[in-house]
Amino acid sequence: MAHTQTKTHSLELDSTRLADDPLILVIPGLANSGPDHWQTKWEAQIPDCERVELGMWDDPHRNTWVNKINLAVHRAGRPVILVAHSLGCHAVAWWAEYEQPAYGNPVVGALLVAPPDVERAGVDQRLARFAPAPRRALPFPSFLAASENDHYCSLRAARGLASDWGATFAYAGSIGHINAESGIDDWAFGQLLLAQLLREHRTRQGVGREAETETRRRAAARYTRLPWIQSAEGGSQAEL
Repeated sequence: MAHTQTKTHSLELDSTRLADDPLILVIPGLANSGPDHWQTKWEAQIPDCERVELGMWDDPHRNTWVNKINLAVHRAGRPVILVAHSLGCHAVAWWAEYEQPAYGNPVVGALLVAPPDVERAGVDQRLARFAPAPRRALPFPSFLAASENDHYCSLRAARGLASDWGATFAYAGSIGHINAESGIDDWAFGQLLLAQLLREHRTRQGVGREAETETRRRAAARYTRLPWIQSAEGGSQAEL
């Protein structure tokens, strides 16, 4: 998605390193992500953050979505972090299942948010097209963030997916399907998880300790003022 305005990087990355940081590919779910969705806000705020135009938003076809992700990943020509929401998470899992890329290459991380339970009885048939969910561990570091009161997936089922996919489970509170209706604006907790993926990638690439410490300090100053982030750091709201 093209944006004409200058972006302010909410993750406070050093602009001199942007060329070395991964491209962030946003992968929405069913019906796409509208203007009030945190994914759309991230595209406007974060440099090198692009949406994968999967098409067929209201009538998805699994293999078409997988092929669109594959094309976007290979066109990037650089490391990639995937940020998927809802059914987009299953598209990512199926992409990894079909492509079986080397670990951490070209995808160096993924943030998987509110994946639906595509196997439960009575599920929307458009979601059921992505069943059964792949059970193979994903070939890249990842977080799976889920909400306690998401009507598309129980917390238990979300934990099961995280276990199957080898993802670190992150408890996001009780905020529904973690979408525009959740009232989370640009979702600061999700940005914290994305920042962690970026930090881990830089560490693997040998970024200097001093630069990493400064990035961590600035991120902490931004996020720890939020009460629910403080609670997460205490262990009651997140498992990182």
